[in-house]
Amino acid sequence: MEIYLVRHTETICEKGICYGQSDVDLAEPFESVFGNIVSQLPAAAVLFTSPLKRCVILAQYIQDSINVTSFEKDCRLMEMNFGDWELKNWNEISPEQLNPWMEDFVNIAVSNGESFIELHQRVGIFLTELASKNIKNPIIIITHAGVIRSILCHQASLPLKDAFNNKVDFGQVIKIKL
Repeated sequence: MEIYLVRHTETICEKGICYGQSDVDLAEPFESVFGNIVSQLPAAAVLFTSPLKRCVILAQYIQDSINVTSFEKDCRLMEMNFGDWELKNWNEISPEQLNPWMEDFVNIAVSNGESFIELHQRVGIFLTELASKNIKNPIIIITHAGVIRSILCHQASLPLKDAFNNKVDFGQVIKIKL
């Protein structure tokens, strides 16, 4: 199965803001970046996207640019839920909360949020269902850095603690086979 993992483009959030599942807007202008993304994609594909608007806007642009045979929004492709930290500056999070999570982000959940292993499990369920669909066309997944890192860990059997070894830039397209 040929899969194109696409991270959304930059958001309006300042650097240092934790925005996980917050539904923030894209920074403009983004259409030239969108054009570059489309140039790296196949002419026809099945498309899956996170339902957050920073992904949906890109997904709709792709749908208008290539032959998309199927288009689905899937909540399992949302970024990690940062709970009480959503839309806070990382520097505003107390060391008593932040430090344990930084030492073991894989297993420790953010207050009223989730851990990376929880994200990884929901992404794993998505991938298992995707494989069972026996899709013949290339697949495009528009999503977030955390989800892409999780998929790359699945693909390479990489320990979750090493997920951040996978650099994922805004607007990056990563082609993999599953």
